[in-house]
Amino acid sequence: MADKPHSNFAPTRIFSNVQIGLIWFGAAVSLAEILTGTFFASLGWQQGLAAIFIGHLIGCVLFWGMSYASARSGRSAMEMAAASFGVKGSLVFSVANVVQLIGWTAIMIALGAAAAMVLVPAFGLAGWALCLGALIVVWVALGPAVMGRVQSIAAAGLFILTILVSFAIFTTPSTEMVVASAGDPITFGAAVELAAAMPLSWLPVAGDYLRQARRPRSATLTATITYGAGSCWMFAIGLGLALFAGSSDITAVLSQIGWGVVGLLIVVFSTVTTTFLDAESAGISAAAIYQRIPARTAGIVAALIGMLLAIAAPVATFESFLYLIGSIFAPMAAIVCVDRLIIHRTSDSDVFESKSEHSGFNALNMVLWLAGFVLYRVSLSWDIPVGNTLPVMIIIAFATWLAHRIYQSMQRSTDA
Repeated sequence: MADKPHSNFAPTRIFSNVQIGLIWFGAAVSLAEILTGTFFASLGWQQGLAAIFIGHLIGCVLFWGMSYASARSGRSAMEMAAASFGVKGSLVFSVANVVQLIGWTAIMIALGAAAAMVLVPAFGLAGWALCLGALIVVWVALGPAVMGRVQSIAAAGLFILTILVSFAIFTTPSTEMVVASAGDPITFGAAVELAAAMPLSWLPVAGDYLRQARRPRSATLTATITYGAGSCWMFAIGLGLALFAGSSDITAVLSQIGWGVVGLLIVVFSTVTTTFLDAESAGISAAAIYQRIPARTAGIVAALIGMLLAIAAPVATFESFLYLIGSIFAPMAAIVCVDRLIIHRTSDSDVFESKSEHSGFNALNMVLWLAGFVLYRVSLSWDIPVGNTLPVMIIIAFATWLAHRIYQSMQRSTDA
């Protein structure tokens, strides 16, 4: 039996579980994930894998919570934020989301163009950025209803190509394991946090697609597992590149062993299938801020801005960017999950239609978010073995539940 959304609102539900799984596997297969995995080389193979798994487990808990809240209500992540923080309060997150998604669009196009240029240097960095940007614009212009099947086919192709790449990297004869010397050694806790930050970066995006799932509960689980497993796989490939091949450049390694065509296909398809989600969701968030702009038009503009930034700006280094995303969206997600899945779990049918409950500014939840943001930023200077997201998430989730219980008790006392 299909899950029923808890709302009078009737969302458009077009995606099957298989399509959802392929979309989110395609999102996981990205050069950013592979590159981030190379940062873990100083930990060695076993500790590096442990950090990857623990970090993704933490990040995917919040990914599941935000996704399920959107899937069952049929509303986007930013609409869920509006229900918890008020429409005016949610503008903070909508603006931050547009900025981070345009930033990711630029980063992914820049990484894709740089990798493709290694294989086909004749086009140059700008030429490849234009090619990838144009493909993303086409993807966004046609929309998920048209491109959903193409996206699924591309993701299935990426799955096969990724198996081939894994085989090539981990079975190519190597004299011995090497530890990449580039960059500073990373602590286990910092590695866990970087791994957690990757699924956190998708928190404001996941709901834009899960809200269109035919079976909300099972589709959310499918998306969480396929993204989490796929992203861990990409991190492991990056770690393997650094340890076994002594390189952080997957295309250079594939080119050296005669797999240049496979590498080029992965670069193009992974960049487009991942960055399309960023650009389209940027459009959805921009339309929520300024409703006179159609979401699809805003998505195309976001893709074009990202393409120009990829050509003109230095966007290839993104560790600090990931930490900033975590500090904004981890406490937001903890509050929304507690607010919508625990405190108000039976009132979804009213909250979106009720102007009085969420049209303004929810001061209590905004104060809780600000406390979480400050706590996350301060904790970045601490070496916490489980990373920063988990303790911040637990503290803010408990504080949200407790603060609302106290507030509701005070209201009942006043009414009496």
